[in-house]
Parts: sequence; structure tokens; C-alpha cells
Amino acid sequence: MPARPGGPTRRSVLRGFGALAGAAALAPALPLPARAVPASTTAELVERWAVLQTGGPGLDLGDAHVAAAVRRVDRAATTVLATLDRSAGRAALWPDLADWTRSNTVTTTFKRLRSIAVAWATPGTSVAGDAAVAGAVADGVSWMHDHVYGPGIPRFDNDWDWEIGSASALADTLVVLREHLGGALARSTAAIDHYTPDPNLWRADRQIATGANRVWIATVVAVRACLDGDEAALLRVRDALSDVDGGGANSVLAFVDGGTAEGEGTGEGFFRDGSFLQHWKHPYNGGYGKELLGTLSSLLHLLGDSPWQVTDPALANVYAWVTDAFDPLMVRGDMVASVCGREIARPSKQGHAPTQTVIEGTLRLIPSAPAAQAATLTSLVAQWVAEDTYRDFLAVTTPASVVAATALLAAGPTPRGALVAHRQFPAMDKAVHHRPRFAVSVSAYSSRVYNYESIQNENLHGWHLSDGMVLLYTDDLGHYSEDYWPTVDPYRLPGTTVDTARLENSADFRATNDATWVGGAALPGATLAAYGQDLRARGSDLRALKSWFLLDDAVVCVGSGIAAPAAGGVETVVENRKVREGAAFVVDGVDQGVADGWSADLDDVRWCHLAGTAGYVFPGGARLRALREDRTHTWREINVKYGTDTPVTRPYVTAWIDHGAAPAAASYAYVMLPAADAEGTRRFAGACGTAAGLRILAQDDDVHAVQLGGTLAANFWAAASVPLGAAEPGEGGALRADGPASVVVHASRATTRWTRPTTVAVSDPTQTRAEVVVDLFRPGLRFVDAAPGVTVTRRGAGWRIAARTTDLRGATVTASFV
Repeated sequence: MPARPGGPTRRSVLRGFGALAGAAALAPALPLPARAVPASTTAELVERWAVLQTGGPGLDLGDAHVAAAVRRVDRAATTVLATLDRSAGRAALWPDLADWTRSNTVTTTFKRLRSIAVAWATPGTSVAGDAAVAGAVADGVSWMHDHVYGPGIPRFDNDWDWEIGSASALADTLVVLREHLGGALARSTAAIDHYTPDPNLWRADRQIATGANRVWIATVVAVRACLDGDEAALLRVRDALSDVDGGGANSVLAFVDGGTAEGEGTGEGFFRDGSFLQHWKHPYNGGYGKELLGTLSSLLHLLGDSPWQVTDPALANVYAWVTDAFDPLMVRGDMVASVCGREIARPSKQGHAPTQTVIEGTLRLIPSAPAAQAATLTSLVAQWVAEDTYRDFLAVTTPASVVAATALLAAGPTPRGALVAHRQFPAMDKAVHHRPRFAVSVSAYSSRVYNYESIQNENLHGWHLSDGMVLLYTDDLGHYSEDYWPTVDPYRLPGTTVDTARLENSADFRATNDATWVGGAALPGATLAAYGQDLRARGSDLRALKSWFLLDDAVVCVGSGIAAPAAGGVETVVENRKVREGAAFVVDGVDQGVADGWSADLDDVRWCHLAGTAGYVFPGGARLRALREDRTHTWREINVKYGTDTPVTRPYVTAWIDHGAAPAAASYAYVMLPAADAEGTRRFAGACGTAAGLRILAQDDDVHAVQLGGTLAANFWAAASVPLGAAEPGEGGALRADGPASVVVHASRATTRWTRPTTVAVSDPTQTRAEVVVDLFRPGLRFVDAAPGVTVTRRGAGWRIAARTTDLRGATVTASFV
């Protein structure tokens, strides 16, 4: 096929991801991609953007993954091309997109035009270079300018569609179709400039954009400016990322909690602990956060090594986003659902779709990253691609990212390896616990963070997503895909304690509460931690104190003070699992033979095991209620905007503790053992209460505390003391806190006959205290060192640990002893 005038050149491919292969050949042991060839004109930047859309004219169609990616581009285009209305008197470009009261109709129309244009510009598609197809797209763009999107035509509904969604799709279309458009190009760029004129502004009332919205707008302006040769606008884009004129308060590169010299930002964006908030107080790493990374990486690729490149020193923070804000929240290709906002209610965002954006964005960062960061990111990409056996990244991504990823992988980088770590995110009230065979996430909320997001008729049943929801990620990598969110009982999300009252669909809903005690303490470099929540339910008088002690392969769940005077019923949900057919449910050694419709009230349960999921132990026994049901629902029930009316059915096994109506001082205690089989669960249950097993040391309104082996973990709701059980002869003692605190005391195995290193980890989960004081009384300890801000002094036969917590924002500090 002859080259199209003005299309991408071989040189532009080298500026794009094709440069990866050459760099890998130069350094096969450490495949660091080469930086892009410098660009000095806006026309060269337009070529770079075209390569991102199509992969460039140098695509190796003999490569199976590249050929498959091109076929995906082709199918997407030909599917919508077949129904494109080209008639003179049409009222819309597509019959199913004729509702001009919904701004999403505008965005979706432009996205379909973009898919056709990209296919036209991509070598190897069935419409590549077809003049009639290019003419149809150009005609469609012109129709939109005449009737819907152009100067003098008022916007309606959601500003996002006008300033970001429609504008970005149109800009991409113009880039790949620019030579075909001729004089009509200026009309289109003028339309974009009308709705999205300034990277520093947002919405019709000209508010300052923050977070992902700011980067989206900046990218729209940048691509439009490249097309127009508007160098002044490119300088404004560069400065908008740093918010130079605003003194840094709205910089998307700076950490929100004072990560740069400019100080703190608006409260939306990335925090140093890895949290990301958008829409004021919503945890959103897997939604807006991933989009910010994806879009910013593209923008940095566009402007890099040019007169308009970003030079803000805070740009280095972006690499920390990947390692701290995304990697710990990804589980073998899945993104922890509690940080995905309302996107969990979108059918298109299941099936590990959010992590695709993270991988693509990271691939775009690698070429210009410093050597050390590039090596880290390369190792992460290799791990992410390899460990997701549910959704093959190379089988779903774009041609450009296929070229980048295959070149990177062909160089043989060493993957990071399975993540084994515990991470807490105090700025967004979330925790994630990674072990070799599973991962667990805990979702809470407080006065600092909203409970869930439901706007624009999305996520209508998200009421209890932060009421202590515990999601377990196992070898069943598709568990939270395959229609989990429309079919799971939203009143029985695992781990939650809930008022059973039925609730109306939520629209435009968000709320904090008046509780500050949410968070915990974690032992550095280990998977030993305490986490807790002072639950004050939204729309109910329900109150509860909830703790999770995550001790390697055991997750100890403790609750007390459960009270709801006006509630008709309160439950704590032990598990609610979408199961494979025939999964055995064993209770105290007896297979229940569960089938659809089975239910039971089980008295004095000591342990149970759900095949393919986990074992569960009840140290003091429990009256457990359980059922097996096939649940049939539609996506539209939880998402009017994007859901369909097609019924889907999925089987579930649910187990819960019923606290009854109007509980006054109810409690619960159980242990989740995700890595255990039925026999291992039985053995763990048999050891509970002994020196070798789990001991619950305290479970009241002042403190929750447990001990397992050499680890004691405690959540102090108020000033209290806890007796320390003896893990070895001669030990024992007590632990006391002077007020709200989370504490983990871990005694390692003895390194000599007389030396047993002990670490004390302390935090202020309330994030309100100036100092937390902990007294540790254990014979024979000698102080070694402590973190900055921690003072350790003798107190009788023990030690007083005083931690200054004013500026810690819920982070953990430690003191060490032998």
C-alpha cells in the first residue's frame, strides 16, 4: 500500500515505542528503552501522537500479537462503520445515539468516529487508506460541528463530555486524518478550542481543574495546539501541570500532602502513602488515578525532548506513583475494587480492564525515565504481564503498546516476583495484605474519606462498600469479574457489619461520618499488621468497633460494641463468595452438600471451609447462618448510564453472624485462613487458646488484642492495658497505651540463646493526636534504636515509647529491642 501524504514516517516510529527494541539490543541484561529523538516543531509532535494511535507504519504484521491488535482495531471500526448513517437528512450519525439531551451521546459519537479514523490510518486493516472511509469520517465530523459541537452551540448535561471526552476523541481523529481534512481541520480545532480553551480552567464556571481532570484538559489543549502550531498554548500546558502561576497548589505532579517545596495541594491527587483521591474525598487509584497515569504518560511522551517538555523536579514523583500507588493495589492483573469508585458498576471495567491502563501508562514512562527507575518499571511490567493468566495484556492492548511490550519482554528482563507485603493507605482508609497465595483488601471510611461514589446513575447499590468490606483475591482470578458486582448481595458484602434495612437506589451520593479512628500499624518489611475501624454507619444508628489483625496467612477479625437501637436486624458477613459449581462447604468436618436453595442455621460452629476460597475459624464458637443461592440480576440495576438489561446468574455461598434486632453490645470473632485446606483449618481451630495457637487477649470497647506466636497486635480505642501472653518460657508482661492507638509487638525467633529481637510498631489511626505513648512491660528487653520522633525511656522494669504523631498522618513508626 503506498504511503499516505503526511502520514507517520519511519522517523516518527523511532521517536515512539519502536525505539525500545534498539535499546534492548544494546543492553540485553538491563533492557532500558532509548529516549525519543528530540523534536523541535509542533508538526513532529503531531507525528508522535499519530504513532501512539496507530503503532506507526513500521508495524510488523508478521508478529502474531501485532496482527491480532490490528484485527481488534479493524473489528472495532468496521462494526460501527456498518451502521453509520450517511444520509443527508439524518438526525444522528448512529440510530442508537440520537438522544441529544445526554452529553454522553456526543462523546460516544466522537469515539466511534475516532475508531474508524484510527483504523483508516493503521496499516493492515481492511479500511486502511480507503478514501471513502476517510470521507465518511470527515463528513461525520462536519455534521457534528453543524448540529451539536461547535462555537455558538450551547453545551448540556455533563461538562466532562464537552471539555474532555468529546474533545479528546475529536483531537485524536484530527491527528490521524489531518491530511485528508484540508481546510476543514481549522474548523475542528476551533471547535475544540471553544469548549476547552485553557489547561488551567475547568467547567463553564471556570473553576480550577485538579487531578485527572487537569491532565485530561491539558492533553486536549496540547494536541489541539500541536495541530494549530500554537506554541504559546504548549507553554501553558507545560506550566499547567506544575501550576506555576498558582504557586503549586494545583500541581498534578506534587504530592497532595506536601511532597514538594510548594507545600500541600487541594486534597485531590496522589499522597505520599500511595493514596489517590478524586472528587474531593473518594479513593480512586483504580479509576481517575489510573486515567491520570495513562493520560499524563501520553502527554509526557508527546512533549518529551522538545522545547515544551516538562522540567518540574516533581516529575520524579510519577515513578513513585507506579511503585506505591498502583503496584500494591494490583493482584495478578486485578485492581482492588475498593479504589475503583463507581467504575466497579460498569460492565466494561471488569475483567482486569483497569490494570491495562496502568501497564500501558508505565510502558510510556520507561523510555524517558532515569536508569534506576526505568529498571524498576521494566521489572514491574514484566511481572504484571506474566502473572495475569486471566487476561493476556498482549491480547487486549493497542498496537503501539504491543510493540512496546513485546520488545521489552523479548529482552528478557527479570520480573519483580510475586508481591509479599502489607500496605496501608491512611489518606484513603484502605489496606491491602499480599501473601504468596492470596491477597486481602480492607475498605473503611471516616471523617476524612467518603464511603462510596454514586453519581450520574452509576453504582446505585454501593451503600456498604466501606463498612468494613474484606475482599479476598485467590487463584480464581476472575472472581470479581464475570458479573460479580451486579449479582452479589449488596447487603452482605464480605467483612461488613450492616443494618439490614432495605435502601433506595443511590444517585449523587457521598458521605463521610464523624469517626476519626480508622487505620492501623504495620511491621516494616513484614506481613504483620493491625487495622481497625470505628464504624458509624450512614443512614443508620449502627455503631461498631471492628479490627482486622493480618498476621501472615491468618486474618483475625474481631468486633465489639455493636449497637443499633433502631435497627430491625444487624449482621456481620463472614463470607459471600461467587463459587464454582460443586464447591464443597464443610462445617466442623461435615460436608453440607450445598446446592441452590440450601440454607442452614449452624450452632456452635468451631470451623468451616469453603473449597477454592478459605477456611474460617471461630475461636469461641459461633452461631452461623449460611445459604447457597443462584442470584439473577442485570447490570442496569446498578448502572442506568452504562448497564444492560440482559439478566446474568451467578451462584453464591454466603455465611454470616446474625446479631438480631436492636443489638446493644454484640460482638464477633473469627479467623480467615485463605491458604488453608480443610485439615489445616481444623488444626488451627484446635490450637486456638493454647500457647501455640491464636489467643484473643482483649475484645471490648477499650481495646481489641490478639496474639499468635511471637506477634501481639492491638487496637486501642481508649487508654487501656493488655496482658502479654508468653510465646516462650520467661516471657509475658503487659502492653499499655495512653489513648487511641494501634500497636504491633513482634518478637522474632531467637538469634542466640539470649537474644530475641523485638520490634514495636505504633501509629495514631485517628490522625488527631500530637503524641502516642505506649508502655511495654516485658522482662529482659534492651533498647536498640527508634525512628525519628520516637523517644524510648525506662519505666520501671519496662520501657515507655513516646511517638510524636502530629505530622505522621496515620503512618507507623517503630522502636527496636533485643
